[in-house]
Amino acid sequence: MKINLPDKLYYSIGEVAKAFDVNTSLIRYWEQEFPIIKPKKNRKGNRYFTPEDIKNLQMIYHLVKEKGYTLDGARVALTTNSKISETITLIDRLEFVKAELIKLKESLGERDSE
Repeated sequence: MKINLPDKLYYSIGEVAKAFDVNTSLIRYWEQEFPIIKPKKNRKGNRYFTPEDIKNLQMIYHLVKEKGYTLDGARVALTTNSKISETITLIDRLEFVKAELIKLKESLGERDSE
C-alpha cells in the first residue's frame, strides 16, 4: 500500500488516518495494542506521528488489513520477523512498476487505435 504523505517531521492523527483510509479511532487503538507506535503528544494530548511511526503503522496495516493477521499474530510477526519492512518496501516498488506498465500499455493502445 502506497501512502501519500508529504515529507514532514510530524503528522497529525487526522493526516495519518486519511493516508491509510481508516478512522482515527483505529490509529489510537493500534497505538495501545502495539508498543512500537509511540507518537509525541503535546500538552493538550494531540498525537504527532514521526516518519518512523508511519513506517510501523504501514507494517501493521499490511499485516492486519492486507494479510489478514489477527492483532496477536501481527504482534508476534513484528517481533520475530525482521524482514517485514523490506517486504513492504518491495511491495511498494512493485506496485509502482505495475502502475507504470499499465500507463505504458494504455498509451500503446491509444496509438494503435489512431
